[in-house]
Amino acid sequence: MLEFKKIELKDKVWADSLLKLSDFRGAEYCFTNLFIWDGIYQSKIGRYKDFLLLRTGSAPDFRYLYPAGKGDVKEVIELMMEDAARCDSAFTLIGVTEQTEQVLNSNFPDRFNFYSGRDTFDYIYESEKLISLSGKKLQPKRNHLNYFTSNNNWSYEELNSSMINEIKEFNHEWCARVECKKYETLSWESCAVEKCLDNYHLLNLRGGVLRVDGKIVAYTIGEILNSDTVIIHIEKAFSEVRGAYPMINKEFLSRVAPGYQYVNREDDIGDEGLRKAKESYYPIFMLEKFYAKLF
Repeated sequence: MLEFKKIELKDKVWADSLLKLSDFRGAEYCFTNLFIWDGIYQSKIGRYKDFLLLRTGSAPDFRYLYPAGKGDVKEVIELMMEDAARCDSAFTLIGVTEQTEQVLNSNFPDRFNFYSGRDTFDYIYESEKLISLSGKKLQPKRNHLNYFTSNNNWSYEELNSSMINEIKEFNHEWCARVECKKYETLSWESCAVEKCLDNYHLLNLRGGVLRVDGKIVAYTIGEILNSDTVIIHIEKAFSEVRGAYPMINKEFLSRVAPGYQYVNREDDIGDEGLRKAKESYYPIFMLEKFYAKLF
C-alpha cells in the first residue's frame, strides 16, 4: 500500500537523489517545483523503493506524476492504480513524454488513452543561443540589449538571502502593474513565488538581480535540473524598462548555464502573452507531455 504525505523541505535530499536516477528534463521533475506549487495543486509526495511518487488533486480526480527513479516501473504503476481505486478515483498519469509513453505501452498494452496537453509543453532552448542571442532571428533581442546598456546606469548582482525583502517589494509593485488579482493563474503564481523566496537558501537555488540606478528592475531564479539542462523558475522585469528581460536572462545564464546544453523555461500555462514571449526566443524543441488515462 502506497503512502502519500505533505511535501516538506526535509524531503529534498531523498527526492533529489531519486529524480537524479531518471534524469528527466521535464519541469515537473524538480523538487523546487513540487514544493512551491504543492498548495495550488494539492500535491502529496510518496516513495516506493527507489521511486519518487506524486499525487495531485482530490478524489475522484487524482492525478499521478509518472514515477521517477529506478526499478520495476510496472510494479509501482500497478500500486498507483490500486491507490486510485481505493480512493474511488480515476487513474491518470501526468508528465508523460514520448519516451515514457513507450514504456507505458510496453508494460500496459492497450490500457491507456493518451491526450496531448499543449499548455503543459516545456520550452527547451540551446543554452549557448540564449546567452549569445546570435543569429538573425534574435537580432531584435540584441537591439533591446544594446538599448538597455547604452541608456541605463545598470548593474547585475547574484541574488542572496539579504535581498529577499527587496525582491518581495518588487513583486508587489510588479503585480500591481499587471493586476495579478484579476487573473487566477497570476494569483497562483504569486503564491508559488512567495514560497520560493521564503525558502530560497534552503532550496539551494541560484538567482540574479538587475538594477538601474540602484533599483531592482528585474530578477530571475533557476537551478540545475538534470545532467544537461538548467531550468528557469522565475523571471520578472518591469516591461517599460526596454531590454530588462533579455538582459536578466543573458546575465544569469552566462554565469549558470555554461557546461549545460539546454535551458528549460517551463510551460506557458496557455497564456497567449507568455506563449508569444517564449516563442520569441525560438526554442530548439518543445518537450511534449501527455495525460495518460486508464480505460
